[in-house]
Amino acid sequence: MVPSRRGAILLPAPLAALLLSAAPAAAQVEDGQLWEQVNLVVPLTPQVRVTLEQIARWGDRNDGLTQTEVGGLLGYKLGDTLELGIGYRHVGLYSASGPTVHEDRLRQQLVLTRGRLVGRLRVDERFNPGGSEVGFRVRPLARYNQPLGRRGYALYVSHESFIVPNSTAWGQRSGYERMRNMAGVTLPFVRRKVMLDIGYLNQYRLGLGGARPQMEHALSLQLTVNALGPILHD
Repeated sequence: MVPSRRGAILLPAPLAALLLSAAPAAAQVEDGQLWEQVNLVVPLTPQVRVTLEQIARWGDRNDGLTQTEVGGLLGYKLGDTLELGIGYRHVGLYSASGPTVHEDRLRQQLVLTRGRLVGRLRVDERFNPGGSEVGFRVRPLARYNQPLGRRGYALYVSHESFIVPNSTAWGQRSGYERMRNMAGVTLPFVRRKVMLDIGYLNQYRLGLGGARPQMEHALSLQLTVNALGPILHD
């Protein structure tokens, strides 16, 4: 329990810590953003597929482009519910107050699909020109899809956490770094060969290493195109 003066309410320590961390919310940095992503899925065999990805993000604080990503992911189905993936992205980080930084990222992930629930565990390795150290990140994600009829329309909600196990000289700080929460709708096109996710994304960065916390409100648009057939949603 947290000690208090006479007459004050005593709170459990974890709850008190949570309230104290939320207290300076007025001092956090907020930003309105637009996130765009295009995925091209190319099945090679019934078990193997390649996904090519392009990402761009814009923000009010930067008065324009904040981040770009280009890369690909090789996926291998281990069964009806499990898929293993390995991929690469080249990332451009743009700042209104400094030079553009380009870094390379490797990633490995395991995706579990059980009915309407999708779970993903991803590990990133970041290679930044600011130093030789590799920055690691662990990113668990959970998503729930609620179908609307049989035509592929669906509502979805998701949560993703960013857990950083190591600090680097070029700026990465260890700890629970951020969370992303999303809610939106999936719209099918061209006989479900094309799917568009439109949603609201809330990203909260905890401000590790003395930095100010940040909250980003984004309109998220993600277009997924299957080169050979319909994209299935449970």
